[in-house]
Amino acid sequence: MNRKPLLLIDVDGPLNPYAAKAQRRPEGYTTHRMRPTGWTGAESAKPLRVWLNPDHGAELLALAEAYELVWATTWKDEANDWIAPPLGLPRLPFIDWPQMHGRAPRGTFWKTQYVLEYAGGRPFAWIDDDITDLDREYVDQRHPARALLLRVDERIGLLRADFDALAAWAA
Repeated sequence: MNRKPLLLIDVDGPLNPYAAKAQRRPEGYTTHRMRPTGWTGAESAKPLRVWLNPDHGAELLALAEAYELVWATTWKDEANDWIAPPLGLPRLPFIDWPQMHGRAPRGTFWKTQYVLEYAGGRPFAWIDDDITDLDREYVDQRHPARALLLRVDERIGLLRADFDALAAWAA
């Protein structure tokens, strides 16, 4: 039985600071053009611009000593095809959302209820750009184990302080 806590990883926001100024790629990031199946009009539209920082792959792999890494993204399994390779990550398990962008309990983010189902009572840390205080309250009231909900600014992405906080929480 795996006793490591889960590290639930969102892509857009934490790994891809999509809301950064379009004309200015964030320092340390490389530009990738992608056509995941969920990209609207993928046949005719320009490919999706995704900014990824290759250092984040090494940081996540270092955290894998203390965590079981899991994709918690609307990219679902496609994160393994499009996001993992440029970051040097292996294929990871993913949350297969029963419904995306649907209704959520008590004003929480739509992912929150499914994150709790996936965690199944295990400790977890979750990095996402849509986490609010309502989500933290919901998890505190309904999850029997420790949980860290780490909101990441979608204009900036993961920072050194975020990786340090994740490492400290797991310890």
